[in-house]
Amino acid sequence: MTEADTVLTGGAIFTGSGHPLDGFAVIIRDGRILDVVPEQQAHAHTGASTRVVDLDGALVAPGFQDAHVHPVGAGIELLQCNLTEAEDADDALRRIGEYATANPDGWILGGGWSMDHFAGGAPTRTALDAVVGDRPVFLSSRDHHSIWASTSAIRLAGVDETTPDPVDGRIERESGGFPAGTFHEGAADLFAAVRPVNDDDLSYAGLLKAQDELLKLGITGWQDAMIGSAAGLSENLGAYLRAVDEGTLVAHVVGAQWWSRSEGAEQVATMIARRDEVAALRSDRFQIGTVKIMVDGVAENHTAAMKAPYRDAHGHDTDNAGLSFIDPGLLRGYVTALDREGFQVHFHALGDRAVQEALDAVEAAREANGPSDGRHHLAHLQVVSEDDAARFATLDATANLQALWACHEPQLDTLTLPFLQEGAVNRQYPFGDLARNGARLAAGSDWPVSSANPVEAIHIAVNRVSPGSGDEPLGGAHQRINLSTAFAAYTSGSAYVNHRDHDTGRIAAGYLANLVVLDPNPFAVPAEDIHRSEVVSTWVEGEPVYTRAD
Repeated sequence: MTEADTVLTGGAIFTGSGHPLDGFAVIIRDGRILDVVPEQQAHAHTGASTRVVDLDGALVAPGFQDAHVHPVGAGIELLQCNLTEAEDADDALRRIGEYATANPDGWILGGGWSMDHFAGGAPTRTALDAVVGDRPVFLSSRDHHSIWASTSAIRLAGVDETTPDPVDGRIERESGGFPAGTFHEGAADLFAAVRPVNDDDLSYAGLLKAQDELLKLGITGWQDAMIGSAAGLSENLGAYLRAVDEGTLVAHVVGAQWWSRSEGAEQVATMIARRDEVAALRSDRFQIGTVKIMVDGVAENHTAAMKAPYRDAHGHDTDNAGLSFIDPGLLRGYVTALDREGFQVHFHALGDRAVQEALDAVEAAREANGPSDGRHHLAHLQVVSEDDAARFATLDATANLQALWACHEPQLDTLTLPFLQEGAVNRQYPFGDLARNGARLAAGSDWPVSSANPVEAIHIAVNRVSPGSGDEPLGGAHQRINLSTAFAAYTSGSAYVNHRDHDTGRIAAGYLANLVVLDPNPFAVPAEDIHRSEVVSTWVEGEPVYTRAD
């Protein structure tokens, strides 16, 4: 028998699908899984130098893969004015004031504020001015679809009551028309000429900081959902290339090149050249054969593209049904061209009209080009019609779930559901419908929009309520998915999307030993306790890259 470098024994093994195995051991050699054998046979692979790890009843699973995340921006926010832990508006302003005191010069940059902490989801410039004076401030919301600016920043940008709303965004205004301080979607670009750009060293530091945080959560690979510069985030390709060059990129990463909605099909040639340039590095850690297209916005600021109009505060229909950022006819042409060139397309599609338009584009590509290995996927999927839920499997489009959002919480209950049509609550994040219709499932977090913790997201996918909540399951109990399905989405499902299913996402002979150990075993506790499972260790290519301090 071949002597193992490491043997993991004494726990359950989730192999990437189905129910976990009991009474088996994982045998690791040269960074790969040599075999999965009955525990009584493990001694045959154990030599003097073999590291034997007693799992003590914990679960070992393939390392999680986050299929939609923004690590560079998230890491930078952790290093700047970070509001993600603020409990309410007063706490956010307190944190801003403390940051301003500790960093007395120049612009104040950062983000993470929650819309539900502020009336109408729109914080004001005057509130900022009260704590920072005349300093320019530019802070992204938690979901990065809105920004909060001070009066100084607004004046430096040359924005006033005469500035029209851009076609792809909206400015919140005071009674006289002057900007109130919140800028939604494309309106954030009004600050592009004056807002400081993060330098290369900060972007690199942000990537490494984010990688540390993700490894602690058992995440060994991801798809960066924005390679480029947009939505208030700085260019990030250089950070990844530097990490590849310096050997500091531990995780396996797919980058999705950002599709600029202000440009057209001429972008394809540039994206091909960039993809080929990265491919020439022959890195096993990083490639950029994906393109990210924003089809619409978000429901809480009424820019998600819906089939029916939003309602006003009195329950009456408005003339707004959200924004299709790209004309549906053009979208079909762009996706067909990208598919023909071998790209995967990663869609942001949140409203039901956006989902339909994205699926129509995939269908057009299939009709024009025939079957491909593009593995196109649609992320977010907040509202999906029953008819469109059935189209995913037919079109071989993957549903990319951000499961942490699939429960009642203040932003949904106060800023979204009251403004949607009657009964819309029943179509929120319909994971159960997608699974029953045979859709492939992947999973991601959209961090820093929300927590990157896969265990927290899996808990909600299974329960449809947040831990300790007395709420009804969002959309009904039939939209729950079982624990094995949720784990598969975050492992083998995301590996499929990342074109890494040949060597990651499963525990099987020949696969890379990219693993996560969780205790307690989430399959051995009641569903309401899944969230209590914690990462004990994370392994990449057979070596521990994170170990919990006992």
